[in-house]
Amino acid sequence: SSATMGFTPRRYLGVKPPSPTLLLPFLLPVLLVGGQGDGNAAMDNVVTERMAEESHRQDSAYLLIFIMLLTLTILTIWLFKHRRFRFLHETGLAMIYGLLVGVILRFGIHVPQSTSDVVLECAVNASPATLLVNVSGRFYEYTLKGEVSRGKDHQVQDDEMLRKVTFDPEVFFNILLPPIIFHAGYSLKRRHFFRNIGSILTYAFMGTVISSNLLVVVGQLGGDFFFTDCLFFGAIVSATDPVTVLAIFNELKVDVDLYALLFGESVLNDAVAIVLSSSIVAYQPTGDNSHSFEAMAVLKSFGIFLGVFSGSFALGMATGVMTALISFYFTKLRDFPLLETGLFFLMSWSTFLLAEACGMTGVVAVLFCGMTQAHYTYNNLSRDSQDRTKQLFELLNFLAENFIFSYMGLTLFSFQSHVFNPMFIIGAFLAVFLGRAANIYPLSFLLNLGRRNKIGMNFQHVMMFAGLRGAMTFALSIRDTATYARQMMFSTTLLIVFFTVWICGGGTTPMLSFMSIPVGVDSDQEHSVSN
Repeated sequence: SSATMGFTPRRYLGVKPPSPTLLLPFLLPVLLVGGQGDGNAAMDNVVTERMAEESHRQDSAYLLIFIMLLTLTILTIWLFKHRRFRFLHETGLAMIYGLLVGVILRFGIHVPQSTSDVVLECAVNASPATLLVNVSGRFYEYTLKGEVSRGKDHQVQDDEMLRKVTFDPEVFFNILLPPIIFHAGYSLKRRHFFRNIGSILTYAFMGTVISSNLLVVVGQLGGDFFFTDCLFFGAIVSATDPVTVLAIFNELKVDVDLYALLFGESVLNDAVAIVLSSSIVAYQPTGDNSHSFEAMAVLKSFGIFLGVFSGSFALGMATGVMTALISFYFTKLRDFPLLETGLFFLMSWSTFLLAEACGMTGVVAVLFCGMTQAHYTYNNLSRDSQDRTKQLFELLNFLAENFIFSYMGLTLFSFQSHVFNPMFIIGAFLAVFLGRAANIYPLSFLLNLGRRNKIGMNFQHVMMFAGLRGAMTFALSIRDTATYARQMMFSTTLLIVFFTVWICGGGTTPMLSFMSIPVGVDSDQEHSVSN
């Protein structure tokens, strides 16, 4: 037999219940629920095995859904490239397929309720992570999966199915994000990047702060937002991810300086946004009102920001240099390209996990690790390993990115705690575009005072238009949906990502033509054209 309890979820898209250790004093005396069993241990084992086998088949079917989504996306991408159709990028296409699958799973498939389920009432004020159930003298441990539909027992099985297609947020941070960020640093065109490094750093640091401060005001429209919630929302929505625009830029061979500015800003902007969001969590004013503005708490958060960013930067550079030294001194390793590639891959991925384990930010660490690897390690690799590492991370980046965007579409229907506030949504959209404008135009004016190659108004308009939100914004918002405010943030963030990817991403090609941006530019030329 099995017990279905209606408790707050242990980990549902980032929700974390009280620690089982803290609940231990009352867990044993209160939650030892007696049940009637048939005393047949052999029969219980058979039922358990059947349930495990059925669960395995269901998990395989749900993973197959995502594989088929990616397969369908790849085939449609080929068709679009063959027809030279640029009004919808592969990421927008993956989101549409995810939406369609989400609609089918939410409204088209209903799982029949199992007749073997037993609903037991248990008066508990907390949300224990585990239950000990006494079935005829034999104790069983039950792990909490999530909250069932309130007052709708017949929807329990449907909720279980939707939870099955909902991934743990840590999957995004520890598995999907590292190859995307590493590939960004590893494939960086260093000459054009460092030629515009001053402008890139200004857009990434100053621009993110400007955008996030404007978005803080929007939080007041949400109703139940504290000051820290406003700061957090401003930080996560400031993370730009113009993957759609950059892919079109690369295909059309757009001016190299424009590409470097936009690419460099987005890469460092993601790093700044994630460190900023983590330092905001540490914002703890003294006194009774823990969600008010306090200058000392702001300075403390700023200090944490600098410490985490610099520490992650140093760790990423150190692991990159260490990999370069290994490849330089262990020259015999070049005779075995498979082992050389495997070592390169593991050292690169371990950078992200090491930074996270040390309380720093893996995104910053793996980004600068990739940049260091490209500058030092790459030239020490054998020819086969050079080709393999490039192709490997390009493939992982492609699959992870399209998986995240297809999952975004599916999450619009599989996530069961959406909060859509019209005033907050409208305010967020306005703040996103006003914040982008306050970032690009004033900073470009100041930068042009000291630049030899000026950033023209047509470049500025394109950069303003290309401020898309994507994988990083989604990953940061989905990591914590425990409160009403965080659920509202997540729902609004999804809508912002959908709009910017479909509208701004789809309108990139007409925008380039309208602004007379040079295309077909040789990336190896020394000077690019700026109007």
